[in-house]
Amino acid sequence: MRTILITGPGGGGRTTVAAATALRAAGEGTRTLLLSADHADTPGVALGTGTGPAPTEAAPHLTVWRPDATERFRQDLTAFQSRAVTVLDLLGAARLDAEEVTPLPGAEELSFLRALRDAALSGRYDLLVADLPPLPQALALLALPEELRRYLRRLLPPERQAARALRPVLGRLAGVPMPAGWLYETAARWDLELAAVETVLTDPGTAVRLVAEPGPAGAAAIRAASLGLALRGLRTEALIANRTLPDAAPESWLTGLLAQQRKTLADWRETHDVHTVAHLGRDPQGPDDLAALAVPAVDPAPAPVQWPVTDRTAEDGVLVWALPLPGAIRDELDLVRRGDELLISAGPFRRIVPLPSALRRCTVAGAGLREGELRIRFAPDPDLWPAAGR
Repeated sequence: MRTILITGPGGGGRTTVAAATALRAAGEGTRTLLLSADHADTPGVALGTGTGPAPTEAAPHLTVWRPDATERFRQDLTAFQSRAVTVLDLLGAARLDAEEVTPLPGAEELSFLRALRDAALSGRYDLLVADLPPLPQALALLALPEELRRYLRRLLPPERQAARALRPVLGRLAGVPMPAGWLYETAARWDLELAAVETVLTDPGTAVRLVAEPGPAGAAAIRAASLGLALRGLRTEALIANRTLPDAAPESWLTGLLAQQRKTLADWRETHDVHTVAHLGRDPQGPDDLAALAVPAVDPAPAPVQWPVTDRTAEDGVLVWALPLPGAIRDELDLVRRGDELLISAGPFRRIVPLPSALRRCTVAGAGLREGELRIRFAPDPDLWPAAGR
């Protein structure tokens, strides 16, 4: 199965392009789901049919789904109150009724990610087209599973569950209440669910398509997005230059805008696989208009993004870890080694990544940025690295 994540600057037409991509694939006989994070029924307007919180068949082989984050949050909160009934009673806490519950910040993102996981693992579809929120919300959304799993593992380490029988004793000795079993069970369940989302996002069949209008604002957004996605190890499959203008007569008022678009397109083609989608002169609405957009087809998944480690101990005495970071600026890069992890800061983006096993027995010997690739040099630690002949 393939998963195409579509995002771009707000107002750039990402939802329309997502609908056109899904409709084209469905027209070729591919069982396709268009999953949208849009609150309004923008996908339905583009497709010419209403969509909602229940999966809707919009065309042969095409299903559209806009998950209801409010209802999912109500279900989760109700289940939480049931599991934590003893603690809530001890605290004298009043229960929340389902009717008074509104989603907290982050609830919508989690609901969408879980819907993404459920759809990808259902086995009912050959292609999942995910219409993500605009940049930069989409980048935060894609980072959420990994970051939440990190917090869960630090706050409630799974290995401590082995001491479940000792918690009452430890609580009496320490004089403070110890985490109850239900709390660890909840954390374990969340960790499992988030791991499933990560599996979908890191699958070789998953890729990102960026959608933007060619111009200064679009260029700045795409430059930042490309770096943020690369740091997450996500592959940008295509850049769709939306609403490109036809050649205009020299005296036309469109001449300046056309020149601006041409310059941006030329810059984009140096770093991306660019597909232009012509401006129809109106907002696309209905299957005929979506077909006229001529979005690129969904091809079989190419090779996944790799961060290879090259052994150069014989030549230079180091191992080199190569991380593609297109658009990174040397002065905005920072690396911090912490145990078996590496904290990487690139401009406004930050990620903590585990070191490959071979590099955990090394020390950082330096790093350099060249042609959009960060190369980190690691020197083997003599105390940990097996010496020749041993």
